[in-house]
Amino acid sequence: MSARTYEVRTYGCQMNVHDSERLSGLLEHAGYERVGDGAIPDVVVLNTCAVRENADNRLYGNLGHLLPVKQSHPGMQIAVGGCLAQKDGQTIVDRAPWVDVVFGTHNIGSLPVLLERARVEDEAKVELLEALETFPSMLPTRRESAYRAWVSISVGCNNTCTFCIVPSLRGKERDRRPGDILREVRALVDDGVLEITFLGQNVNSYGVEFGDQFAFGKLLRACGDVDGLERVRFTSPHPRDFTDDVIDAMAETHNVMPSLHMPLQSGSDRVLKAMRRSYRAEKYLGIIDRVRAVMPEAAITTDVIVGFPGETDDDFEETLDVVRAARFAGAFTFQYSKRPGTPAADMPNQVPPDAVAERYARLVALVEDIAWTENKNYEGRVVDVLVAEGEGRKDTATKRLSGRALDNRLVHIGACDARPGDVAAARVTYAAPHHLVADEVQSVRRTRGGDAWQARHDAPTSNAVSLGMPAFAPTG
Repeated sequence: MSARTYEVRTYGCQMNVHDSERLSGLLEHAGYERVGDGAIPDVVVLNTCAVRENADNRLYGNLGHLLPVKQSHPGMQIAVGGCLAQKDGQTIVDRAPWVDVVFGTHNIGSLPVLLERARVEDEAKVELLEALETFPSMLPTRRESAYRAWVSISVGCNNTCTFCIVPSLRGKERDRRPGDILREVRALVDDGVLEITFLGQNVNSYGVEFGDQFAFGKLLRACGDVDGLERVRFTSPHPRDFTDDVIDAMAETHNVMPSLHMPLQSGSDRVLKAMRRSYRAEKYLGIIDRVRAVMPEAAITTDVIVGFPGETDDDFEETLDVVRAARFAGAFTFQYSKRPGTPAADMPNQVPPDAVAERYARLVALVEDIAWTENKNYEGRVVDVLVAEGEGRKDTATKRLSGRALDNRLVHIGACDARPGDVAAARVTYAAPHHLVADEVQSVRRTRGGDAWQARHDAPTSNAVSLGMPAFAPTG
């Protein structure tokens, strides 16, 4: 009898991507196989996000499309997890009774058991926990990349931003012990990983649970002692908790990359107060100044929300002023949308949609203009690009490859024999707002990461699932 097949569809943030790798690992550990291209899976898992207003519509739209597929494939199962599942629970089954399993953010490890119970008992299973069952990083994983990996250092969030529903869905912050994190990092490096990205809803508050306010800076410095680890990144920090010791650790640790994603959300102090963002524009720009003082080449990106309730034209102009001063390399820009259950959803003076759209267009134009100007500074320079698989566009005419520079800029390089996971040095020949083109490849360094990709490419089923739970068990 052939193994049941699965597909995991991911929506939302990097934390969801990390969770989806764990869900895939759990299913493969339980005997499932990833579905082949073009085939219909026996199990579809939707790992959902609840941050955006259209998250609900997107979920139920996808579930509607899956209904006829399921009807024509007896035995097919549909599972819904993630933040929206944690929020809506039984409501999902009530609205879409063809869903077999609903599980929350705190019990992703239960998925294989819930699927089996739903199949044997022929009824939907809904299981949501109010507190974290186990750290996702202690579960089996099927990493999408052979040479890059996510490493969760904390889960949950202690902030109370009025626009955000995440704390109520992910819970209060819980921190992994440093030794457990570093053991995972070393195990990943031994498996061919060159680059790791630390994940947390607020990475630089790491250590709050065990009372060490300098824990995040210490963790970054400790990565400098991991042989074979070439690139370290993290997302996302909160300006409130961004301290000088972290800036110094970034500057002084050779493999911590000169890139920083730090959400701004608004440049208006009045709006920041209404958002319950415990910093002001001056403090935010001060952090950027200190980062650039010790890392002049650092590329800084951000998040900005346009049209928060009560935002005036003057408030928006203040946001534009901060964007001009910060000189961001890029920004994720959002039009504010109500999220039921958040304080902001019930605030007065909701900004009319046409005003929000007009401001949003102006912000995007400014961000792109600044980013393009900053990128033009790279024309003629040689950058080291970690070649990636499936990232960015593929120019079939020129056979370009794509990857990331040290500062995380997307770079399309000229045709060469680099494998995903190898590092190419290439001269930038053209700059666009969202990427660089570096047609002149000067050298290619074959790496352990490239070797790991090659091994996986040659034998796709080998070493797909890492079962290192005992090595990462809590040490107390």
